[in-house]
This record gives sequence, C-alpha cells and structure tokens, in this order.
Amino acid sequence: MQIAPLNSGITTRDTQAWPRPVVAWSVVTLFCVAAILSYTDRQILSLLVDPIRDDLGISDTQIGVLQGVAFALIYSIAGLPLGRLADILPRRAVIWAGVGLWSIGTLLCGYAPSFWVLFAGRLIVGVGEAALAPAAMSMIADMFPAERRGLATGVFVMGMTIGGGVAIAIGGAVLGLAASGGFQGIPLLDGLAAWRAVLVLLGLAGLPLLLALLPIREPARRSEVSAGAAGGQEATALREIVAQLAAVRAVLIPVIVCCAFMSVGDFALIAWAPALLSRRYAMTPDAVGLALGSLVVAAGVVATVAGGVISDVAVKRYGPPGRIWVATVCAALAFPFALVSLTSSPSQVLAAVTLWTLFSSAAGTIGITAVQEIVPNRARGLTVSFISFGNILLGLGGGATLTGYVTDHVFADPLAIGQSLTLVIAPLAGAAALLFLHASRTARSVSR
Repeated sequence: MQIAPLNSGITTRDTQAWPRPVVAWSVVTLFCVAAILSYTDRQILSLLVDPIRDDLGISDTQIGVLQGVAFALIYSIAGLPLGRLADILPRRAVIWAGVGLWSIGTLLCGYAPSFWVLFAGRLIVGVGEAALAPAAMSMIADMFPAERRGLATGVFVMGMTIGGGVAIAIGGAVLGLAASGGFQGIPLLDGLAAWRAVLVLLGLAGLPLLLALLPIREPARRSEVSAGAAGGQEATALREIVAQLAAVRAVLIPVIVCCAFMSVGDFALIAWAPALLSRRYAMTPDAVGLALGSLVVAAGVVATVAGGVISDVAVKRYGPPGRIWVATVCAALAFPFALVSLTSSPSQVLAAVTLWTLFSSAAGTIGITAVQEIVPNRARGLTVSFISFGNILLGLGGGATLTGYVTDHVFADPLAIGQSLTLVIAPLAGAAALLFLHASRTARSVSR
C-alpha cells in the first residue's frame, strides 16, 4: 500500500520548471568537488598526527583536540546561524564565502608556529566549512524532484565521504614528495616541513574552486506552504519555522541523533586508523595513504550513490518512512565493523574501516535525504545545520578527541588505539541502529 509522505500537510506549488538535468547535475558535481576539498582540509590532520606531534612537541590529547574540539565547537556554533542564512540569503553567496574562509584557515594552519596558532587556524576552517552543507543541500532540494533527490544527495554526500580518503591518499603522496625535497625552490613551499607543505597546498586549492563557483545561478525556491497557514503563504519567520519543525520532531530528532552517532565512528576511524596502522604495523605514511585512502574513497562512492538509488526506490513505494527503514538496515550492517580491537593484521584493519565506511555512509546519506523531505523548504538549511551540529560536535568532537583521550588516560599505551576505537564507537553504533528502527516505525505511523 502506498504510504503518504510525512509532510502530507504541506502542499507544493511549483510555479518554476525544474532546472535542465545537465545544469542541475553540473552544480551537484561542483558541490561534490567542494565537499571533497572541505573534508580533505578537515581530515588531513589524521595523516599528519606524528609529524605535527614531533614538530610542535604536543600530546595525543592535544592532537585529538586539534582534530576534534577545536574544529567541532566552532563548526557547530557557527553552523546554526549559517544554516538560517542559507534559508534567507542567496545560497551561492553563502557557499562562496565559506570556501574562501576555510582556505585562509588551512593556510594559517600550514604556517602555524605553535599549538595555539594551529588551534586558531582550525577554528577558522570550522567557520568556513559550516557554510557548505546547509546551503548546498537546500539548493539540491530545489533542483531535483523527490524521485531523483536521493541520488543527487548521494553524489554530494559522496564528496564528504571520500574527502577523508582523499585526505589520506593525497596527504601521503605529498608527504613523500616533500620529504624527498620535491618542493625545493617553489615559492610558499620551499623550506617548509612536509606536513606544513601539505596544508599550504590544500589552502591554495581553494582558489580555483572559488573561480568555478562564480557562474552558478541561484535556483528558484520551491514554494511549500502549510495547509493551515494564514493566507497560504510560506512560513519564513523563525518562530513559524520552529513550529513546523516541532510538528515532525518525533521523527526528526531520532534521525538527527542517529546521524550523529554514526558520525562518531566515521571521524574516529579516519582520525586514528592511520596512526593505528603506522604504530602497530609500521606502515609508512605513503603506504597508509595509498591503501586506506583508496579503499575509503571507493567505499564512499559506492555507499552514497547506491544508498541514494536504493532509497529513491524505497521512497517511491513507501514515502519518507521507506528511506529511514533502509538507513536502519545499513546502520545494523555497520555495527560489526566497529570492533576494530578484534583485528590482528593491517589487512583486517583496512577491511574493517572500509566496510564501516560503506554502510555508515549509506545510512548517513539516506538519513539526510529523508530529513529534507519531512521539513518545509525554508527550514531545509537550518535542518541540515542541526544535522551538522550533531555530526560535528558529537562525531568529530567526540570521536576524534575521545579516542585520543582514552588512548592516553585509560590504556596509557600509544599502541592501544584499536581498543580505544572500539570502546568509543561500538556502543553508539548499536544505539544508532535501534534509533533508526524506532524512527522508521514512528514515521510509518505518523504518515498513515
């Protein structure tokens, strides 16, 4: 039996034609590239842990802070107002400003002489990157009808997913090149330590992206109005937006929490798996980059695209509850691969991280898409900011930072990273699967 969408109380007035497919997919592809660069800038420190620690004389806990808290706090705080701005301002302008800001922050990190300057650079990166997802997701929702929105969202989220793998792969290659003197005589790079050269190059990569974003046109916002709204006008006041979000909170909140729980594993593994492979199995940075980076990229591509396609099929038959049910299955399949402590070889570590990425990325992509379909248009940017708030504050802030803290203060052994990862990830992964299941059942009952 066909299940009506959760937002069946919202009617849609599409007075504007959908953008031509070639235009819409070109924009999504460019957003995917921006997401790759964003997550590469964000996650590159995972491959630079030991060089930075040795150069600046800092601990694993401080490295965890740089990867987690320093970025997560400001990203989460800035993301909420930036999400609101994406709902009321031209979204392309919000994205352009964000790319410029995070590129400046990455450059500052590359030239940082101390822990605190590096900390400040990470704060700037966090503010800039908080602008991308809310504005881009809102634009994508206005460029694709529901039956193709899952795939389009998957392609964009693919950039976020594979960005961590790209960071490891590119970072390893650049580290090897810099260590061999490959940047001698090159302005801005000559004489820099290898880890600094990596960060400077990533900061400079933002310039061509800024130029490529200039021709993008702002899509028309699809007019969605509440069936009971006075005058039939779409709600734009923050008070009205909050009231509309509260009406679907029984589904919205569990999905947001689920995405945050899964992101703990995503960020913890990307942040610390390279150190696990190098410390326990003596793998070199370039070997880690090639092996782990390529596997994570491949898993991310398959997960986000296949997850989007499968959830599109589910939503045609069951509506938004169908998407959430598929996310439930993916989260359950991810759980066994949180048990990194059970691995006993580098190949097993690589397999665990790859399969976790496959199922977790699919679950996250589907969850984000489902949320976009149960909230009104003018709340999409803000809602994505809520998801980003949870993902970054709990996922990056908790996953990366807690793993370093547990390694230092619970096990007091740099070689115990595998045990730390399992202790941090496994409980939340199991809870995420159960919460997704609860959300799918709640969504089904609400939509009847």
